[in-house]
Amino acid sequence: MAVRPRRARVDGPRYARHFLASAAVADAIVEDACVRAGELVLDLGAGRGMLTAPLVRRDARVVAVELDPDSAAALRRRFRDVEVVEGDLLLQPLPREPFRVVANLPFHLANEALRRLLDDPAVPLERADVIVEWGMAVKRAAIWPSTMRGVVWGARYRFAVSRHLPPQAFRPPPQAVAGVLSIVKRELPLVADRRFGSFVAKGFRHGTHAVASRRELRRAGLAATAAPRDLDLHAWVALYKSVRRVG
Repeated sequence: MAVRPRRARVDGPRYARHFLASAAVADAIVEDACVRAGELVLDLGAGRGMLTAPLVRRDARVVAVELDPDSAAALRRRFRDVEVVEGDLLLQPLPREPFRVVANLPFHLANEALRRLLDDPAVPLERADVIVEWGMAVKRAAIWPSTMRGVVWGARYRFAVSRHLPPQAFRPPPQAVAGVLSIVKRELPLVADRRFGSFVAKGFRHGTHAVASRRELRRAGLAATAAPRDLDLHAWVALYKSVRRVG
């Protein structure tokens, strides 16, 4: 993974951090992720290496990205076989080979981090197990009501909440509870056509009537007045396939 160190400010609310307090919890999260020896794994926002350590014990090829210079230096001293990148996790180039992510994402950056990983179908992400705020984890794993990104991402990945983490699991404790969001690439996407994303985006911005006629909605088994958020992932896929077939 070719990277260049990038320096950035590490103070301010944008970079507020809540570190895992228990090595046992970190071990369990990596165990749940089923990381195999030799897999390329990114630990984004690695801190002092709470998740890095169990990843190394599983003989993964770990790239630890950490913004804070002192923490990055500590990672280099502790883990001789880990590639440590000092820089902003939102600015680092992503691998061109298949990779995974196991990370305790800074809560303020979690949404942007997921967009970097999931927006572009060309990014070869195989799986991500990331700690995020509970509300985000539940929202991304929910079947209904749907969201634009949830539908587009869901065509290529499966989402589930695998763990609940109370504030006491972190130092310092956050105000909100957290969860582990597991994102696993589908063996076959529900829709392989890149135009699906534009179709869904137009439907959410302008209403389902902007992408399908009442007849097409009924053909897909949907109410003619259905709102975008009322269509789950599979309903959006069925509607898209129906419209494309007619077109």
